[in-house]
Amino acid sequence: MSDRIFGSFGLLLAIFYIWAATTIKDSFMVDVVGPRAFPYIVGTVLALASIFFIARPDEEPKWPILRDLAEIIFAGAVMLLYGWVLPEAGFLIATVFATAYLTWRLGTAPLWSLVTGVLTSVGIYIVFHLILGLALAKGPFGF
Repeated sequence: MSDRIFGSFGLLLAIFYIWAATTIKDSFMVDVVGPRAFPYIVGTVLALASIFFIARPDEEPKWPILRDLAEIIFAGAVMLLYGWVLPEAGFLIATVFATAYLTWRLGTAPLWSLVTGVLTSVGIYIVFHLILGLALAKGPFGF
Protein backbone atom coordinates (compact mmCIF):
# COMPACT_ATOMS: atom_id res chain seq x y z
CA MET A 1 0.00 0.00 0.00
CA SER A 2 2.78 2.44 0.90
CA ASP A 3 4.41 1.97 -2.52
CA ARG A 4 1.18 2.97 -4.22
CA ILE A 5 0.92 6.09 -2.04
CA PHE A 6 4.56 6.92 -2.83
CA GLY A 7 3.97 6.28 -6.54
CA SER A 8 0.82 8.42 -6.56
CA PHE A 9 2.66 11.28 -4.88
CA GLY A 10 5.50 10.93 -7.40
CA LEU A 11 3.06 10.91 -10.32
CA LEU A 12 1.36 14.07 -9.06
CA LEU A 13 4.77 15.68 -8.64
CA ALA A 14 5.74 14.66 -12.19
CA ILE A 15 2.54 16.11 -13.61
CA PHE A 16 3.12 19.37 -11.75
CA TYR A 17 6.78 19.44 -12.84
CA ILE A 18 5.90 18.93 -16.51
CA TRP A 19 3.15 21.55 -16.26
CA ALA A 20 5.61 24.01 -14.65
CA ALA A 21 8.05 23.32 -17.50
CA THR A 22 5.39 24.41 -19.99
CA THR A 23 5.41 27.86 -18.38
CA ILE A 24 9.11 28.42 -19.16
CA LYS A 25 9.34 31.16 -21.73
CA ASP A 26 11.65 31.00 -24.73
CA SER A 27 14.34 33.62 -24.77
CA PHE A 28 15.36 35.47 -27.90
CA MET A 29 18.37 33.15 -28.20
CA VAL A 30 16.83 29.68 -28.47
CA ASP A 31 18.75 26.59 -29.43
CA VAL A 32 17.23 23.61 -31.21
CA VAL A 33 16.34 21.76 -28.03
CA GLY A 34 14.98 24.73 -26.07
CA PRO A 35 14.82 25.41 -22.35
CA ARG A 36 11.98 22.98 -21.63
CA ALA A 37 13.62 19.78 -22.91
CA PHE A 38 15.49 18.84 -19.74
CA PRO A 39 12.52 19.45 -17.40
CA TYR A 40 10.33 17.38 -19.74
CA ILE A 41 12.84 14.51 -19.60
CA VAL A 42 13.09 14.66 -15.79
CA GLY A 43 9.30 14.82 -15.43
CA THR A 44 8.81 11.89 -17.81
CA VAL A 45 11.34 9.71 -15.98
CA LEU A 46 9.70 10.58 -12.65
CA ALA A 47 6.26 9.74 -14.07
CA LEU A 48 7.43 6.39 -15.45
CA ALA A 49 9.13 5.44 -12.18
CA SER A 50 6.01 6.44 -10.25
CA ILE A 51 3.76 4.39 -12.50
CA PHE A 52 6.04 1.41 -11.89
CA PHE A 53 5.58 1.84 -8.11
CA ILE A 54 1.82 2.04 -8.56
CA ALA A 55 1.59 -0.96 -10.90
CA ARG A 56 4.07 -3.27 -9.12
CA PRO A 57 4.26 -2.44 -5.41
CA ASP A 58 6.34 -4.50 -2.99
CA GLU A 59 4.18 -6.82 -0.97
CA GLU A 60 5.92 -5.95 2.29
CA PRO A 61 8.32 -3.04 1.98
CA LYS A 62 11.03 -2.81 4.63
CA TRP A 63 10.93 0.56 6.32
CA PRO A 64 14.12 1.91 7.83
CA ILE A 65 14.49 1.73 11.57
CA LEU A 66 14.08 5.00 13.46
CA ARG A 67 17.84 5.65 13.61
CA ASP A 68 18.21 5.26 9.83
CA LEU A 69 15.15 7.40 9.22
CA ALA A 70 16.66 10.11 11.42
CA GLU A 71 19.89 9.91 9.36
CA ILE A 72 17.89 10.42 6.15
CA ILE A 73 15.97 13.36 7.60
CA PHE A 74 19.15 14.95 8.95
CA ALA A 75 20.92 14.55 5.58
CA GLY A 76 17.98 16.32 3.95
CA ALA A 77 18.23 19.06 6.57
CA VAL A 78 21.94 19.45 5.77
CA MET A 79 21.10 19.90 2.08
CA LEU A 80 18.48 22.54 2.93
CA LEU A 81 20.99 24.28 5.19
CA TYR A 82 23.54 24.11 2.38
CA GLY A 83 21.17 25.94 0.04
CA TRP A 84 20.41 28.53 2.70
CA VAL A 85 24.07 29.17 3.65
CA LEU A 86 25.45 29.02 0.10
CA PRO A 87 24.89 32.70 -0.83
CA GLU A 88 26.50 33.93 2.41
CA ALA A 89 29.36 31.46 2.88
CA GLY A 90 30.07 30.98 -0.81
CA PHE A 91 30.37 27.84 -2.88
CA LEU A 92 33.78 26.69 -1.69
CA ILE A 93 33.13 26.92 2.05
CA ALA A 94 29.54 25.63 2.03
CA THR A 95 30.43 22.71 -0.24
CA VAL A 96 33.38 21.66 1.93
CA PHE A 97 31.19 21.34 5.01
CA ALA A 98 28.18 19.74 3.30
CA THR A 99 30.33 17.20 1.46
CA ALA A 100 32.42 16.45 4.54
CA TYR A 101 29.33 15.82 6.66
CA LEU A 102 27.56 13.67 4.08
CA THR A 103 30.63 11.52 3.32
CA TRP A 104 31.25 11.11 7.06
CA ARG A 105 27.70 9.85 7.54
CA LEU A 106 28.18 7.44 4.63
CA GLY A 107 31.03 5.82 6.54
CA THR A 108 34.23 7.69 5.74
CA ALA A 109 36.58 8.51 8.61
CA PRO A 110 36.18 12.12 9.81
CA LEU A 111 39.60 13.31 8.60
CA TRP A 112 39.12 11.72 5.18
CA SER A 113 35.65 13.22 5.00
CA LEU A 114 37.18 16.65 5.43
CA VAL A 115 39.79 15.87 2.75
CA THR A 116 37.01 14.64 0.45
CA GLY A 117 35.01 17.81 1.11
CA VAL A 118 37.98 20.05 0.26
CA LEU A 119 38.92 18.10 -2.87
CA THR A 120 35.32 17.94 -4.09
CA SER A 121 34.73 21.64 -3.50
CA VAL A 122 37.98 22.73 -5.17
CA GLY A 123 37.53 20.27 -8.04
CA ILE A 124 34.02 21.44 -8.84
CA TYR A 125 35.14 25.07 -8.53
CA ILE A 126 37.98 24.51 -10.99
CA VAL A 127 35.80 22.74 -13.54
CA PHE A 128 32.68 24.87 -13.37
CA HIS A 129 34.09 28.31 -12.55
CA LEU A 130 37.61 28.43 -13.90
CA ILE A 131 37.28 26.17 -16.94
CA LEU A 132 33.62 26.56 -17.96
CA GLY A 133 33.27 30.13 -16.69
CA LEU A 134 30.04 29.56 -14.77
CA ALA A 135 29.21 31.83 -11.86
CA LEU A 136 29.25 30.20 -8.44
CA ALA A 137 28.26 31.82 -5.15
CA LYS A 138 31.06 34.05 -3.88
CA GLY A 139 31.87 33.89 -0.21
CA PRO A 140 33.33 36.38 2.19
CA PHE A 141 36.76 35.97 0.57
CA GLY A 142 35.49 36.79 -2.93
CA PHE A 143 35.88 33.36 -4.51
